[in-house]
Amino acid sequence: MKVTKREIIFSVAIVAVMLIVGIVLSDKINDSLMNSYQEYNTALQINDDPELFRYGMRTNVGNAFVHGNLAAVGSVSYPEVEGQYATMTKVTERYTMHTRTVTRTRTVNGKTQTYTTTENYWTWDSIDRDYLHVDNISFLGVEFPYGTIDYFPEHSITTIYQTSHLRDVYYGSDLEYEGTIYTVLSDNTISNATFYCNSSIEETIDSLEIKWQLVVFWIVWVLLIGGLVYGFYYIDNRWLEG
Repeated sequence: MKVTKREIIFSVAIVAVMLIVGIVLSDKINDSLMNSYQEYNTALQINDDPELFRYGMRTNVGNAFVHGNLAAVGSVSYPEVEGQYATMTKVTERYTMHTRTVTRTRTVNGKTQTYTTTENYWTWDSIDRDYLHVDNISFLGVEFPYGTIDYFPEHSITTIYQTSHLRDVYYGSDLEYEGTIYTVLSDNTISNATFYCNSSIEETIDSLEIKWQLVVFWIVWVLLIGGLVYGFYYIDNRWLEG
């Protein structure tokens, strides 16, 4: 691939235009981030104070960071499994044989040959799924319907084999977590709540104010510029010779 002086000059122009466009777009992203940061910094902060939490919901204070304990009200479990959990998932799996075509190579009389063959393999495939969860949760001592704060991550509990080719795999979530929610307090409830586990209010705000969006944007944008320049060099640019 031969690169001419005119192609170099034109590619410099492409880079310059793309950088200008990138700066404009990054400024817009930055303005949006600054608006969000202003929202975070003006939000009410409630640190393990149930009375202030209730007051904020009752008086419609709006955006708030609230630190406290998120807990299930009650628990759920399957009879065949020990322990109590906020949520549980039971996945029934069958050990199933599949076939696939694979490409292999071999050497015959000093020459390499490519051939295909069919082989069998086995996997555990999900054939049924059941889900349990508590009806209510509490945060900082105030009860809400399940799902108001969507944070009960499940982990593997146990596996029970019905037969050698059929098993039930159980997952469940803990009953309680500590952390911070960013939410809207109004109408005696919360909405748009996001839970940050094991994070104080200060740590939560710090994590939200990291400008990772700008870093990702510029990485993608630089890769795009590089791709455009490479594509420009790769195509036939005889029109520049005229």
